[in-house]
Amino acid sequence: MPTIFNIFFVIVCCHFACIAQSKKPNILFLFADDQSYETLGKLGLTEVKTPNLDRLAEDGAFFNRAYNMGSWSGAVCVASRHMLNTGTFIWRAKKTHKTANLEQKEGRYWAKYMSSAGYKTYFTGKWHLPAKINECFDVVQNPRGGMPKSVPSAYQRPQANGEDKWSPHDRKRGGFWEGGKHWSEVTADDAIQFIHSAKKHPEPFFAYIAFNAPHDPRQSPKEYLDRYPLDKISVPKNFLPSYPHNLAMNCPPSLRDENLVPYPRTKEAVKVHRKEYFSIITHMDDQIGRILQALKNSGQADNTYIFFTADHGLSVGHHGLIGKQNLYEHSTKVPFMITGPGIPRGRIIQNPIYLQDAMATTLAIANVKKPKQVEFQNLLPLARGDENSSKHEEIYGAYLDAQRSITVGNRKLIVYPTAKIYRIYDLEQDPEEMTDLAGTNKGKKLAQKLFPKLFNLQSKMDDSIDLQSLFPEFSGAI
Repeated sequence: MPTIFNIFFVIVCCHFACIAQSKKPNILFLFADDQSYETLGKLGLTEVKTPNLDRLAEDGAFFNRAYNMGSWSGAVCVASRHMLNTGTFIWRAKKTHKTANLEQKEGRYWAKYMSSAGYKTYFTGKWHLPAKINECFDVVQNPRGGMPKSVPSAYQRPQANGEDKWSPHDRKRGGFWEGGKHWSEVTADDAIQFIHSAKKHPEPFFAYIAFNAPHDPRQSPKEYLDRYPLDKISVPKNFLPSYPHNLAMNCPPSLRDENLVPYPRTKEAVKVHRKEYFSIITHMDDQIGRILQALKNSGQADNTYIFFTADHGLSVGHHGLIGKQNLYEHSTKVPFMITGPGIPRGRIIQNPIYLQDAMATTLAIANVKKPKQVEFQNLLPLARGDENSSKHEEIYGAYLDAQRSITVGNRKLIVYPTAKIYRIYDLEQDPEEMTDLAGTNKGKKLAQKLFPKLFNLQSKMDDSIDLQSLFPEFSGAI
């Protein structure tokens, strides 16, 4: 016969079980800096090894064509992150960037929306936005600036004679080693600490975990560098000693990112930088593995959506470029994956998306009515199998007033307005974007179709560059 104590115990357990079942899903957002799409090991496109990200991609939906829309400044990550946190498209985001503290104060920031939906909000890592971070999130640990402090010896290396005064594993160089422990490890430690504490909170959590890696200076422990012998590193197929239109695209050798490697580029120098790029990515992947294991150990994994993406890609030797201030696939396309309740395992989605769609998707998870200013889309239907739910049939790209692009299916147009130059690529036949079709009959026919679509997108985006006046031959095309 049950005792009063046993009956009370059962009632209490049922009460807490009901609370657990009714609790909104947690959201863990993992964010990298400068990580190109090609640096996911499972794709086999490079020598990089990312076992933890590979498993995460296989556990849910992997989006094969996720893009950043571009930037109004040389610091591409600033524009990308502001679009992500406000949900607005690039040129309208540029306007709200000037009033970021007002946006935050009025509750028009990602974390504020999540807080209003009853989430405990948490942040660690790279912020790089003008809004006051401590007023955006409930809990903030170790917020970082745009990049670790670099030193002159990290630039213009290695020299043509092989001279290189930089050591990516020398802790005395500062950068990611500033403070004594690698920043990626600190970020993971912070995340693990929060996840452990979050299981005691009655409310669900929204954790924004923003690594500074693999941004330069690309530093990692020696054992990670040793995993990538230089003679095993391949050079991109579209390698060039210099990009022929670098001035037209406002990407001169003096640009900070491009100044990392001497001109003209050499294959040897590119291999050195790719070795360091892959090493810091693998080191970050191990830290992500620690976070995912901590989530599992906490017992919260089954009720948690996990997102992983990066703010944009990076050239690191493609097309004679090193940075991200261009509209080629290697610099606009990023890894993107979602796992969580109701997301089928092993889904590979070809529909194009923007990485900033992550914000609108989490609002849907939190049952937040989509705010008027949020222009990006909810990816949940697409992730769960509704391939007709995607609205991004045309992908727009912009960089300053110097570059514009549109991608429709596998056809891509890149325009350099100030030089009145355009380039046409067939991504299906030429994924490395090595063959410019602009001067061919096929390219001219594609230009007749793509330019009007780009003009139309410009109007929708509040883009002030008048391409129709620069290319009047396409203004009446169909």
